[in-house]
Amino acid sequence: MISILSDLPWTEKYRPHNLCEVIGQEMIINRLNDFVKNKNFPNMIFAGSAGIGKTTCAIAMANDLYKTDISSAFKELNASDSRGIEVIRGEVKQFAKTISLAKVPIKIIFLDEADSLTADAQHALRRTMEKFSSETRFILSANYASKIIDPIQSRCVVFRFKPLNEEDVKKYIKRITVNEKLEIDEKAINALIYISEGDLRKLTNVMQAASMQNKKITEEIIYEISARARPKEISSMLKYATSKNFDKAIAELDKLILKYGMSGEDILTQCYREIQKIDIDEHIKLVIISNLGETNFRIIEGANERIQLEAMLANIALSIK
Repeated sequence: MISILSDLPWTEKYRPHNLCEVIGQEMIINRLNDFVKNKNFPNMIFAGSAGIGKTTCAIAMANDLYKTDISSAFKELNASDSRGIEVIRGEVKQFAKTISLAKVPIKIIFLDEADSLTADAQHALRRTMEKFSSETRFILSANYASKIIDPIQSRCVVFRFKPLNEEDVKKYIKRITVNEKLEIDEKAINALIYISEGDLRKLTNVMQAASMQNKKITEEIIYEISARARPKEISSMLKYATSKNFDKAIAELDKLILKYGMSGEDILTQCYREIQKIDIDEHIKLVIISNLGETNFRIIEGANERIQLEAMLANIALSIK
């Protein structure tokens, strides 16, 4: 008999359901556990980059707080789906004014991606937060807390989530490899840490895709599936450019585009990460970073990616005395 869990995407299958299962963010977890024990807490904003546990912590806290009564006391909405004032005046306000049947009298409305809400919707939300403050608490998740208006920020405690460190990511990788009976070597683990940049959701998806190709996960499979180049290949391209070997730099660029199918922005992002590690003169680093910024702007504005990337390598070569 096949378990229902086996049919779930791994991002859901391995999502913690209680605060004690959450990896990393220890300081925030301790505060949330105190709130659960006291059965009272303020409005909150969970701020930080994608895939580091904001939504997971909100749902895990609700599970610990309400247990079997969660459906009547916890409402989750994705603000990026309905960004306008109608969702605040309708669905949010309707739930906020209802009486909770749970043992804990305070209800939670969790607005994921709240930084996507329009200004009008945020002002309507502010009024709803004021009006129903005695029976409803709000948790707002945002990649950029600065996009949430000041009147809402002043009514909330802001928790800033940090990217997970290597040790926490390795614990998570080990958990999946043991449960899924996978083999993974140290180079593949380092590759997962490199491509995920602390984003466990991205890491989990890459691991699941890699496991479907082979139960023995290698560094090569990881980079192939994630459409990322190895750090040494990016470094090699930049070193050829700084040594004025333009033909070889272009050959490395061809490999990144044709072999890995990388976009211009992906290449620039990896170049920015690797330039910090290359042992070259600091002035040359400044020139390269300046060129990366200019090239990134032109590509975002719609210029041809290939021409701009080759122009960037040419500018780097020309800037070397």
